[in-house]
Amino acid sequence: MSIITSAAAIAAGQDTIRAEARALDQLAEALAGALKEPFVHAATLLAETKGRVIVSGMGKSGHIARKIAATLASTGTPAQFVHPAEASHGDLGMIVEADCVLAISRSGETAELSDMLYHCRRIHVPIIGMTFKPTSSLAKASTAALVMPDCGEASDEAPAPTISTTMCLAMGDALAVALLKARGFTADHFGAIHPGGKLGAALKRVRDVMREGKSDPLIAPSTSVVEAMQAISVGGIGAVGVVDGGKLIGIITDGDLRRKLSPEMFAKTARDIMTASPKTIAPDAPLVDAIAIMNEKRITLLFAVEDGRPVGVVHMHDLLAAGVR
Repeated sequence: MSIITSAAAIAAGQDTIRAEARALDQLAEALAGALKEPFVHAATLLAETKGRVIVSGMGKSGHIARKIAATLASTGTPAQFVHPAEASHGDLGMIVEADCVLAISRSGETAELSDMLYHCRRIHVPIIGMTFKPTSSLAKASTAALVMPDCGEASDEAPAPTISTTMCLAMGDALAVALLKARGFTADHFGAIHPGGKLGAALKRVRDVMREGKSDPLIAPSTSVVEAMQAISVGGIGAVGVVDGGKLIGIITDGDLRRKLSPEMFAKTARDIMTASPKTIAPDAPLVDAIAIMNEKRITLLFAVEDGRPVGVVHMHDLLAAGVR
């Protein structure tokens, strides 16, 4: 027989989540009050850091520190996690004068942080302390002390870090977002350092995958239908662009040829059978925009144009190969 009932599990889960939500509300309010100046000071220190942000913490705080370092790095702030115990055995060499340290400790008295704090003070590296105790050693040693409201933990019986770690995680996210907004960090910057996976693919631009040269076949309006067919075969994308004066004025696809196939067609020119004013896209448009247009118009390719001039072509196969769905 199970030792837990459905009602008890749901009740405990809801109580925990609601307690953490209330704590986050208090933290948000504190940013407009007691935490206002320290938060701005901390964000300024991070923004002015010429080296890396070294994030550190022991135990559960260490897990949060790793996540904060990863978030900072992925949003344009070079960051690295350094384990405080390993720091005392040589890893202090990873911290240099141009860096800034973000140290996390609920009590502010984590013994393993002491060597790191001393090292930072010795070489004049600014310290941002994230703690819940205003009179703690960490708070006193910090250049900017982020002393958060102590809202307890989710369980009184076994006060494992729960609410406190959630608040530290949120504070780290708050700093990261404040920094990216201050720096003007954009989706393009984000995509440049997230090239893998669906997210990275969605943030790529048409220019990143479009075909150029022989894979971007272009013909004149006076080109014969037979020559147009040959150009479609050479290009290998099932279509050819029709250009007049350097501007794209039409497109001929292999489907157009099949639908218009007749003995008379072979006496015509590209202008006679082309689809005029085809749908196009800018080379700097996101790939997600290209696939949205293709889905809406039920087409499989788009010519990329700048000032009306074709500079490439993107095919549905290119988007699928890039991981965009």
